[in-house]
Amino acid sequence: MPVIAVIGAQWGDEGKGKIVDMLAEKVQMVVRFSGGDNAGHTVVNQYGEFGLHLVPSGIFSPRATCLIANGAVIKPDVLLKEIDLIKNRGVDTSRLFISDRANVIMPYHILFDGLEEEVRGGKAIGTTRKGIGPAYSDKVARMGIRVGDLLDKDGFLDRLRGILKYKNDILTKIFNVNALSLYEVYSEYCAYGEQLAPYVRDGVTMLEAALDRNEWVLMEGAQGTLLDPDFGTYPFTTSSSPMAGGACTGAGLGPTRMTHVLGIFKAYCTRVGGGPMVTELKDETGNAIRERGHEYGTTTGRARRCGWFDAVVARYTNRINGFTSAAITRLDVLDDLPSLKICTAYKLNGKTITEFPASIAALEKCQPIYEDIPGWQSSTNGASRFEDLPENAQRYINRLEQLIGCPVSIISDGMRREQTIHKIQILPD
Repeated sequence: MPVIAVIGAQWGDEGKGKIVDMLAEKVQMVVRFSGGDNAGHTVVNQYGEFGLHLVPSGIFSPRATCLIANGAVIKPDVLLKEIDLIKNRGVDTSRLFISDRANVIMPYHILFDGLEEEVRGGKAIGTTRKGIGPAYSDKVARMGIRVGDLLDKDGFLDRLRGILKYKNDILTKIFNVNALSLYEVYSEYCAYGEQLAPYVRDGVTMLEAALDRNEWVLMEGAQGTLLDPDFGTYPFTTSSSPMAGGACTGAGLGPTRMTHVLGIFKAYCTRVGGGPMVTELKDETGNAIRERGHEYGTTTGRARRCGWFDAVVARYTNRINGFTSAAITRLDVLDDLPSLKICTAYKLNGKTITEFPASIAALEKCQPIYEDIPGWQSSTNGASRFEDLPENAQRYINRLEQLIGCPVSIISDGMRREQTIHKIQILPD
């Protein structure tokens, strides 16, 4: 029962799309277990460059079955457009399936996401306003609509009628905006249900069957551990768990069946939206990293905040995920820098701390304590073995490995599949 979970180890945007796309060539099933179309994975392969939001990055493998599992939330029109896009570019989508237990993003979720951000004013979370948070809120409040509901038109109408009355009361009486039409919402989503029906399956049964056949399964996360609502920089987080534990509940997988947890780290740090980021660089170095790394959101186009690698974060995310190995991505972005820094501890109220604080107020006061690392100022592109990297690049990777607390198995030095060093093989040849 070989199961590998690919987990974002920082704030997301670590390059999981490339890693999943590459590993998917050797597995039989890829499962997207969390998030919605607020997350974007950039994939570059023989078909071209893609910005995927809901379809698993394993869709380009001719052998892998792809499942959008129950832990994800689905905006039907976005998914259908994405399917059409990749089909029109020659990609086979006949192996794509959707869990009947996955919740659906409804029109009122998008309205509430924008309205609530406006109410927060200067303390806005910085959401993508795509309805993700309200959809997960309704899921927990037992007011969600699931993909399977769309296939039962009578049951769907009965459920939607009660929910929409409640939502319209809030929209009209609290936010003073127009009510949504039951008929229009119902008709629109019935049409989506008809289009999605060929893809809908019992995801738990599909996953169990793959494991019974002893197939390799890859669990694809969205976003990063520090956006987890329990363990991230709350409340500046997402609304589902992007962690290894979230892979189990987000797909219907028993934790004893997970055999490898691969933590994905950028060679530096980035973050989109609000919330503290201790190593953020608001200077020319930060701008240089942003421009060389094209650090702009796949989903929103927003400029990402850039900073040095934070080993306090890395140790923390390793501990709560149990990484069996790490992948270091975007190493090439640092090629031109004469010197680098790694944050190894924080200074808080005059004291040195090495643990990641839960309190946002405390994090906002933390100052980074840096270790200086010499740069290599030569290209890492084209290296196929760890030994082919410049000597100082090797030292940098070895130091990150020590600080994270687990071995580095993969090093990515470019966006294409072939721009990858496999320091440790985690899949059979």
